[in-house]
Amino acid sequence: MFKSIYYYINKFNRDEIYKLNKSINIIYRNYSSKFNTKEILELVDLCKKQRRKVYISNNLKSALKYNFDGVYIPSFNKTFNFKNIPKKNFEIIGSAHNIKEVINKERQGCTKIFLCPIFKTKKNKHYLGVTKFNLIKLNSKRDVISLGGIDNKNIKKINLCSVKGIAGITWIKKNGPSINTGPF
Repeated sequence: MFKSIYYYINKFNRDEIYKLNKSINIIYRNYSSKFNTKEILELVDLCKKQRRKVYISNNLKSALKYNFDGVYIPSFNKTFNFKNIPKKNFEIIGSAHNIKEVINKERQGCTKIFLCPIFKTKKNKHYLGVTKFNLIKLNSKRDVISLGGIDNKNIKKINLCSVKGIAGITWIKKNGPSINTGPF
């Protein structure tokens, strides 16, 4: 059973978010274009109205300033300035690809670690697979979320990993409204 589902976006699209099941959390990660304050405020406002958690990637200052539910720390961010956040109910989450990065995310104060990629993706031919994923997961004291290459063919394999949630883009966008957070 999945407690959490996370969906990555790189721009605010009200219609796209409305189509998603309300139990799906949003991670806003836009590394290519300029920061658009109006877009950020609309995104946070819509998510709060829908009682949906919303996170911003790699930008702690904006996460606090614009009332995000937390910050997402990508695997390439190795800094340790994420602890001792003065805001209550603020969550730090992050991604990792191996044991070394998992340990780093724990030191950064992450409550959830997105371990990826679990399955083969178009971008990355190297993936963990269920066995290696589980071996790395055993070394973490945090909740683990599976990420990468999840589709209709392999979603049932996720149950072999006993994760707290899943994350993605393509499959969730395609199946979002029909995703059930219970067992598949």
